[in-house]
Amino acid sequence: MISDPPAAGGTATIEATPTTSGNLLTDYLDLMPRSVAACVADPAPVTGDPARFSPGFALPELTDAVREYYSAATVGWRSLGEYAGHRLSLLDLAGNPGTHTTKTFPSLLIVARAVEYIRRTGEPVTIFSPTSANKGTALRDAVLRAIEAKLVDPDQLRVVILAPWSCRDKLRASRLSTDPGLRELNPLLLYPGAEPEAVKRIGREFVDTHAAELKRRGTNLWFSLELTNYLVADTARAYFEQDADPTDAADRPRLHAHAVSSAFGLLGYHRGRAVLESGGQASAASRPASLLVQHMATSDMVLSLRYGCFDRDKLPGYRRDPVTGLYHQDADAPEPHFPATIHDPDEVLDPTFYTRRPVTTTEMNDIIGRFGGDGIVVSLHECLERYPAIRARLADHERGLPADFRTLREWSLVMAMTGVCNAIDRGLVEPGADVVVHGSGWYATTDYQPLDLTTTSTVESAADVAAAVLG
Repeated sequence: MISDPPAAGGTATIEATPTTSGNLLTDYLDLMPRSVAACVADPAPVTGDPARFSPGFALPELTDAVREYYSAATVGWRSLGEYAGHRLSLLDLAGNPGTHTTKTFPSLLIVARAVEYIRRTGEPVTIFSPTSANKGTALRDAVLRAIEAKLVDPDQLRVVILAPWSCRDKLRASRLSTDPGLRELNPLLLYPGAEPEAVKRIGREFVDTHAAELKRRGTNLWFSLELTNYLVADTARAYFEQDADPTDAADRPRLHAHAVSSAFGLLGYHRGRAVLESGGQASAASRPASLLVQHMATSDMVLSLRYGCFDRDKLPGYRRDPVTGLYHQDADAPEPHFPATIHDPDEVLDPTFYTRRPVTTTEMNDIIGRFGGDGIVVSLHECLERYPAIRARLADHERGLPADFRTLREWSLVMAMTGVCNAIDRGLVEPGADVVVHGSGWYATTDYQPLDLTTTSTVESAADVAAAVLG
């Protein structure tokens, strides 16, 4: 057992315990029809309008090859010790070495659905998605896994990714970038504009304008960046929790903490929890609360939860300390939901979190209003203060945090852990509640081979995307 003091307030205890592990997809394939029913109005394929194509939600039969394809969907549950009287657990969703993020699970299902459609109809599918980095990495990984498992031929299933230039260092090399043939079929496009989220607008315009042309050329263009495509897989988080550490057997309240941009993962968890409750396998009375963790650049979900709007004028004012150079809240009574100290009030802690005014806000606010929870915004300064203690909690993990935080490229887990500790210290968490931290992603430069940027193309408009894809 290791005892170590937190950065500010409270007490911390770290204790190594065995991990409960499983496969988030193959272990719960029997529940997927109920997940689809809870998330999708109509699971049938959409083929009448090329710009709205969907392959439907049917999945391939679970053969040995399909099981091998799904084998990357590993999940784990482990204790992270205690903090200030709260038991902490890690829901480890970042075990796939091809991604190191939770985007593995929905991406594997998205590609599996495309595989089943291709096998059933003989029609090729080109998946297209804007991304800040992680969704695109996971889709490319899933497509490559499907090809290597010989579920499809390379010319039957393609993926086109459009990412902001600001996220280039998070993109990964794979056979899709190093093999000339696969690279041509699966282009990775970078947008150099000042507003990263513009990739969504450009992507939608490209699909609306050019899907019919791609259909005439013999492939269905699937714009996969849609909420339901991600909710279905994330329902299985609730199923795994009920197996690993069921809430109905707990003698204390529970809270789930997640670093979020749009909170797809938490929304999927709650849809899965509702499936269990409707089937009598869990009780709504023991449904966990939720803690949204964000950073200042895109703190819209916390603003909406706190103030019912996205108005950034609601953010606290900050003053710069001339001695330390740090910015501090300038109010006599600091707002506990926002950073106490920050390097810059406009800082971007992690460019992966880039969504403004997410459409998921209303549903997440309703869930927190019914089952409890809160939101908190963290700064890089606060994360760095907590970093050594957070790293110590992962000391017995097969892939912990790097000693040099400067090599960290994905901050989701550190953000979530910092948000939890800050929220506990500031009285935002119910006393004695257990906390489940969604380990939705973490990786350092040693965990992957960076993408060679000469294998990408730069685009500034939907027309540029069309030239790259159709050319």
